[in-house]
Amino acid sequence: MARAQPSKVVPTVRASTVAVAGIDLLADVSGALFWEEARLLVVSDLHLEKGSSFAVRGVLLPPYDTAATLARLAAVIARHDPRMVIALGDSFHDRCAHERLSDGDRAAITAMQAGRDWIWIAGNHDPALPRDIGGIVANEVAIGRIAFRHEPTGAFGEIAGHLHPKARVAARGRSMERRCFAADAERLVMPSFGAYTGGLSIRDAAFARLFPTHAFMAHVLGDIRLHSIAAARCY
Repeated sequence: MARAQPSKVVPTVRASTVAVAGIDLLADVSGALFWEEARLLVVSDLHLEKGSSFAVRGVLLPPYDTAATLARLAAVIARHDPRMVIALGDSFHDRCAHERLSDGDRAAITAMQAGRDWIWIAGNHDPALPRDIGGIVANEVAIGRIAFRHEPTGAFGEIAGHLHPKARVAARGRSMERRCFAADAERLVMPSFGAYTGGLSIRDAAFARLFPTHAFMAHVLGDIRLHSIAAARCY
């Protein structure tokens, strides 16, 4: 008789606690941020329809970035079941990107919005967001001590996007580069969530202007968990 094989253990997706302005937030390995007490989920820089934007200019990329990004977003929404979602700007790659959404992708957005509040923050790529994609549009949102906006200013209690932070770290004799949350106890910059988005090194001068010293952390997105590394140790 054949011996039964042991069932494979599937690792649980994990998150790390990050405190901003005295409030504990969960930095999800997907690149989303969850404020459990407020049941608020935050994502940044989806850049939907970036692939089709490049195609218009003759740069051919596989046209699956929007579907992939929305599928990842649907998964993290299902995991945390937020009461509100804030998309922190550059949700669409250009001013006309929403017009290029497929019917299926539109339906996916509508399904995710059902039963919850949804706020689109205007970004530099999508400053004039359409009113026909559900939710409401705002330039920024303040909830208690936390301010949500697209472009970071370095203000106390700020959660922003725009810069697409990434960190290069050494591991097992080789280096790797991953997206990350950049944060100290007073402010946080979100990683980009979009499938085709690049990144800016946290050692760039743009981050030095936001964080008074290099005493901030890179919460690096791993395969199943986050790795919290001092920014000074990244390169």
